[in-house]
Order: sequence, then C-alpha cells, then structure tokens
Amino acid sequence: MTQAGAKSPISNPTSTQAVTTADRVFEQIQYAIVEGHIPPGSKISEPELARQYQISRSTLREALNRLEKCHLIHRKANVGSRVVECTVQGLLEIYLVREALEGMACRLAAISMTDQEIADLQAVLDTHGNSQSVQQGVAYYQEEGDLDFHYRVIKGSHNQQLINILCSELYHLVRMYRCQFGMNSPRASRAFHEHQAILSAIADRDGELAEMLMRRHIAASRKNIENKLQQEGRD
Repeated sequence: MTQAGAKSPISNPTSTQAVTTADRVFEQIQYAIVEGHIPPGSKISEPELARQYQISRSTLREALNRLEKCHLIHRKANVGSRVVECTVQGLLEIYLVREALEGMACRLAAISMTDQEIADLQAVLDTHGNSQSVQQGVAYYQEEGDLDFHYRVIKGSHNQQLINILCSELYHLVRMYRCQFGMNSPRASRAFHEHQAILSAIADRDGELAEMLMRRHIAASRKNIENKLQQEGRD
C-alpha cells in the first residue's frame, strides 16, 4: 500500500545531483508532494514510507528533516508529520515575499549574470515561447530548476542567501501551490512577455528597471490569483 496515494518511487524523477539514498528519497517524496500525489494535509506514516522506499527509518528521517526545511511538511513531537495545507492566505503571503526578494535578486542578476548566463536564459525563454499553450494564451507551465525563468534569475543573482531562501526553502512550496491552485491563466501570454522585458533589462545591465519589472510581474500574478479565487468563491 502506497502512502496517501503516492506514486511508486520508481516513477518519480530524481535529479543527477542525488548522490545519497537520503537525497534520492527526499527528491522523490518532494516530487510526490508538489504534484499532489501525496495530498495536502495527509499524515506521513514513517513505517509505511520506509517500507515503500526500502530504506531505514534513520535515512527516512533525514529526508523528512529536509522536507520540513522546505516547508512542505509539518512535524510535531509525539504527533508526527503532515503535508502542509494549501491556503489562500499562505499563497498570497508567499507572493508578497517573492515580490520583495525576487525583485532584489533581479537587480543583482543585472549586475552579476555573465553574458553566457544571459544567453542561456534567452534560450530558455525561446523554448517557452514555442510552447503551444503559451502561444494560445492558455497556460504558462515551466519545468522546475534550470527550465524555470525565475529559478534562473535567482541563481543569476549570485547571492547565496537569496538562493538559499528562494531556491531551497520556498521554491518547491511555490510549485506545490501552483499545482494545487491550477496552472491555467488568462495571463499566460502576458506573463511570457513580461519575462522577455525583464530579461531585456537584465541584458542592458539596468538593475533598477529589472527589479521594478520583476516586482510588477509578481504583483500582477498575485492580483490575478486573488481575482481568480474570488470568482471561484474560495477562502
């Protein structure tokens, strides 16, 4: 029996950076939570997961510790662990944090990104622009990591503190919210063009403009989410 509807661990992707068993299990459970295969609010059964992944309880706890640091699970002594609940308030709070910190990261990226990093980011955007869903203005879904525009910009800031907060602590929580609240948006095409404008400012080494455009971009996404949830009558 799998944990709370999770897929078989064999079907979950694992990056080439996973070098230990704890790394592998962490990434597989992380993927299952983000994609909703382990539902929000569900209780984590350590014995069941240890059997499913064929690992020791100590290795599993190492992976769970990392999931807690990513804010994907809550752990309480003598109570156990649960996957975080997706709430509207939690989502909007994250977007406010992103607006401030990713704006700062964007300013730094305009100063710190190498010409090659900028060219690589342009190649990522070119790939996004060729997506049928973006061209039709239906949805703008980005694969995680280096295929994600925001991830690349944050990495391009070359500021390790920002990278730790945004790419390690909050990144997968943001992706979890995106999956749970839906990816389709009337802003798909506009969001893509906003990415292009942000990249142009970075390429021009205009940090002030890059920060302003990123902050506006994330604020517009937040307002779009608020409007969408209000129309759906969600609290």
